[in-house]
Amino acid sequence: MRALVFDDGLKVMDAPIPERGIGQALIRVTFAGICNTDVEVTRGYFAYKGIMGHEFVGVVEDADYTDLVGRRVVGEINISCGECGTCRSGSIRHCERIRAMGINGWPGCFADYVVLPESNLHAVPDSVTDLQAVFVEPLAAAIEVMEQVHMRPTDRVAVIGDGKLGLLTAQAIHAYGHRVILLGKHLEKLGIARKTGVDVSLVSDFAGTVDVAVDCTGNPSGMETAMSIVRPKGTIVMKSTFQKGAPMNLTPIVRNEITCIGSRCGPFPPALRLLELGGVDTRGLIEKIYPADQM
Repeated sequence: MRALVFDDGLKVMDAPIPERGIGQALIRVTFAGICNTDVEVTRGYFAYKGIMGHEFVGVVEDADYTDLVGRRVVGEINISCGECGTCRSGSIRHCERIRAMGINGWPGCFADYVVLPESNLHAVPDSVTDLQAVFVEPLAAAIEVMEQVHMRPTDRVAVIGDGKLGLLTAQAIHAYGHRVILLGKHLEKLGIARKTGVDVSLVSDFAGTVDVAVDCTGNPSGMETAMSIVRPKGTIVMKSTFQKGAPMNLTPIVRNEITCIGSRCGPFPPALRLLELGGVDTRGLIEKIYPADQM
């Protein structure tokens, strides 16, 4: 099969079709999405070497649970052991022996086929297209913000960063009925959010006025912006991951008693439901579609 591999550089390789184990499924990949984490992997994030990619939609070709065969599915990226103390406590995303598809110790989905545990898979509703479903993983990560932070109706929420994750996060918060503004630098991308009903701004002149700031910039500078706009005793949600950080003065966190929350992956079922209901528009998020032969 064709596969895009990172090993001291990106290479397209002819790799064997992976063999599934007990309780696992073999999935033929239909579409795979590229995100900033993939870029960070090529910069040394997690020192990963192997097949890239962690956002996909595909069709199950083989599985122990035969009802899955032939179904369109999306897959959660974390592969846990199910046996360690953290897994037994219910925090399987933080397994002591965690592996992550295309990021840490598990082959990714930039290939014709990928294998995942059947328990990681979620069936895609018929009304959700492949080009929508490929966004389920980052949309689930966006929804995780609402799972972690109680937002009151009066709260002012700002999402920093107008990339794919920022656009999805702002739309998800808006769909959940909260007042949100997207702060970014690109008029075209901000226009995508504006069409969905999200307030937008090119400037970050909101010093000390935001109750919840969500950093989706994928850049260390996003945290500095968040610290500058959040009110005393407000909340900063950190969604950015990157290989190399930067020196930062965290005194404002202490002085203003800011709550900081790390936020990573999220629940797939509400993400699929939000797409099914039309609560999030993904059409403007696709810049280009590349055939597999052009990986």
